[in-house]
Amino acid sequence: MHTTTREVILDLLIRTAAAHGAYEAEELGGVYDEQWPEWYATHMADALAARGYRLVPPVA
Repeated sequence: MHTTTREVILDLLIRTAAAHGAYEAEELGGVYDEQWPEWYATHMADALAARGYRLVPPVA
């Protein structure tokens, strides 16, 4: 289990990169995805939510 913010983000970035590589190969036929930042953001937000993480507003 990942316990630090860094570990959680690193694990998720590695998993997201692998998933995006598969997406480019399988769905886009190997074409570079110009919209990769949007794809990453959506994938990572969904993965974090599925693991029970959520962003909260900063305390003022």
